[in-house]
Amino acid sequence: MNNNYFVDSGKLSESALKRKHELETNPSVRTNHMEYMNGMEKISSDIYDKVISQMQEYDYNKYTVSDVRRALAHDTCTVEDFKALLSPVAEPFLEEMAEKARLETQKHFGNTVYLFTPLYIANYCENYCVYCGFNCYNDIRRMKLTMEQIEHEMQIIAQSGMEEILILTGESRAKSGVEYIGEACKLARKYFRLVGIEIYPVNTDEYKYLHKCGVDYVTVFQETYDSERYEQLHLLGHKRVFPYRFEAQERALMGGMRGIACSALLGLSDFRKDALASALHVYYLQRKYPHAEISLSCPRLRPIINNDEINPLDVHEKQLCQILCAYRIFLPFCNITVSSRESESFRNGIVKICATKVSAGVSTGIGDHESKYTGKENDSAEGDEQFEINDSRSLDKMYSDMSDEGLQPVLNDYLYV
Repeated sequence: MNNNYFVDSGKLSESALKRKHELETNPSVRTNHMEYMNGMEKISSDIYDKVISQMQEYDYNKYTVSDVRRALAHDTCTVEDFKALLSPVAEPFLEEMAEKARLETQKHFGNTVYLFTPLYIANYCENYCVYCGFNCYNDIRRMKLTMEQIEHEMQIIAQSGMEEILILTGESRAKSGVEYIGEACKLARKYFRLVGIEIYPVNTDEYKYLHKCGVDYVTVFQETYDSERYEQLHLLGHKRVFPYRFEAQERALMGGMRGIACSALLGLSDFRKDALASALHVYYLQRKYPHAEISLSCPRLRPIINNDEINPLDVHEKQLCQILCAYRIFLPFCNITVSSRESESFRNGIVKICATKVSAGVSTGIGDHESKYTGKENDSAEGDEQFEINDSRSLDKMYSDMSDEGLQPVLNDYLYV
């Protein structure tokens, strides 16, 4: 693959620089972000229209104090109640929202908090997403782990006591094909009870294959549900196709996956509208696939290599807390994940209110678990990280911290029979 698609530890060629500039400055050279590319499966689903239409119609400034009080008084949170709880006028009610969210969490999850860790096995990417450290025009150290290296990384992670792993790649079919990912998942089954993937969206038959390889659940970030903003941020690659990405979770469920996770990357666009769309995506999937385990993540933008000024737009910890409490009140049975993008103090606090799942022992780099977990010099090369994490606690530290907070850390609650 040439430099028009990714930079492999070298400077951009003149032609690549020209192409990059054209994509950034001339929208006419970009492909239609609403048009499916060859090989992309189209499914017949009404969820897309329901979510996008409600998001577009959402005027959060119309809600009043009375609307918020009414929402907090209801035993069951309606869609309209949820919209009120996400609105700016609800911010002074954050303490009341947190208490209601805490009671809902205790009712359905007790005092448990689930722990997992991600494993990045490749950082090659064919997309140009302007906010991502893996984007094809970013000059970083690229790496794809061999099966032997993947197993070594998994052994190190498993020795820490971790029982759930999330396997991630950059979005490159050429470098990280479905069969490559499937073989990595088969290896993961040797060491972990639960296996998730966060990869480029694929078709139903490919999700079915990955499920047979041992995958339990699929995470896909829509990034933003605002299609116009999406077009401005995703300038090249398969990820540019907005509706295909939106339907990824449903294709995964059609392919037999036990669970899926939805999310927007808060800070890319209007975070209140993106939070609404993320929750509605889950809401309608829950009703269409009641057997599925469906969860929400809530990542915010983090600085990346070669651009340390990338940060979330107007999404401060107070706003994030409001979103998470609203999520819990609206979706009481839904797992809510708070990643290592957030600080130690924030994660320690939010798991006592509404979050039910956190990552530990996190690295977003490639092939560096031995050096990070053991301090031992790694003989092999390492690939650069996707973004900077904010909470680097090990599994042992996270486990003890959660226990000290009066919570019950859970490594696995699923048995195969």
